[in-house]
Amino acid sequence: MDVNQSKQEHLLALKVMRLTKPTLFTNIPVTCEERDLPGNLFNQLMKDDPSTVKGAETLMLGEMLTLPQNFGNIFLGETFSSYISVHNDSNQVVKDILVKADLQTSSQRLNLSASSAAVAELKPDCCIDDVIHHEVKEIGTHILVCAVSYTTQTGEKMYFRKFFKFQVLKPLDVKTKFYNAETDEVFLEAQIQNITTSPMFMEKVSLEPSMMYSVAELNTVDTVGKSESTFGARTYLQPMDTRQYLYCLKPKQEFAEKAGVIKGVTVIGKLDIVWKTNLGERGRLQTSQLQRMAPGYGDVRLSLETIPDTVNLEEPFDITCKITNCSSERTMDLVLEMCNTNSIHWCGVSGRQLGKLHPSSSLHLALTLLSSVQGLQSVSGLRLTDTFLKRTYEYDDIAQVCVVSSGVKQS
Repeated sequence: MDVNQSKQEHLLALKVMRLTKPTLFTNIPVTCEERDLPGNLFNQLMKDDPSTVKGAETLMLGEMLTLPQNFGNIFLGETFSSYISVHNDSNQVVKDILVKADLQTSSQRLNLSASSAAVAELKPDCCIDDVIHHEVKEIGTHILVCAVSYTTQTGEKMYFRKFFKFQVLKPLDVKTKFYNAETDEVFLEAQIQNITTSPMFMEKVSLEPSMMYSVAELNTVDTVGKSESTFGARTYLQPMDTRQYLYCLKPKQEFAEKAGVIKGVTVIGKLDIVWKTNLGERGRLQTSQLQRMAPGYGDVRLSLETIPDTVNLEEPFDITCKITNCSSERTMDLVLEMCNTNSIHWCGVSGRQLGKLHPSSSLHLALTLLSSVQGLQSVSGLRLTDTFLKRTYEYDDIAQVCVVSSGVKQS
């Protein structure tokens, strides 16, 4: 903390103190065995020490609270609070006192004063007190600038400033990964690491989706009708520990039906993280808007809407496909061909006309097939031909299905 003050003697004194909650007092236990030279001396001293816990003197944690001895660390997302006091050290009445507190960051200057009105007069041994609060939203160097102006009895206008410099540190390291499902669903994995030196109680970690998506949190397990967190009842995050949160995002119906909308870079949403440290100090962070590059599907996309997990050997089963014209300008005239593989055999007429498919529109198609081989089989062999451009699109390994003998009971 750097302090700069004019060398001129002033009638008023300015004091600034950061307001933080106290910490639990810790002591270092010193003990020995009774047969050692000190005998029972160390143990008795610890029992007589008022800062130790009775019956648990060898524990470092005590029952007393310690007031902060220094400025301490300030982390991004916490609320910075400070007490400002202006005291009249002279024997004169001072008039028109104005106290102003600004916070200078690397990008802006903020006025934190509760009032901009001047105090009419300040008698000797009296003071003006103010408490300022600010939610820290930037990392790096911050400078608290406290300025005081006043008028003496002789009418002379006086002015002085003090500067308090401190660093704002990053409390969490957040990393995100996107996983694209075979459907339009997107899975987001958020890795959150505590990079402070004290444990954190994770009060809330949620994803606020953009207007295009709805979100489902996958961080709880339903047991006996109750929803329990996968991290247990006590969601503490120790220093340097990492925790992974999982979310499933699904395009809303009005956007899912428009194939051309979800293309290129799309905004997913932002993470909202709330935690508490030490004796309940609360912190909150919101990430910037998370973006992902939507996978490219070319001109025509074929996706599966419904398919059974397990089917019987050599028995027909039904699937539902969705065919989407991903072009935003061109209408397609499609023909469907079904090619058998060594294990998958299609039922129905191959080479049938599907009709015209307009830009950014889709159609649903019910198909029947059977498998002649047991085990995990890939559904392959679909071909779509655009008669306008004479272009054929091949779709293999679009899904997998487990084929069992008809004598095996499906679970």
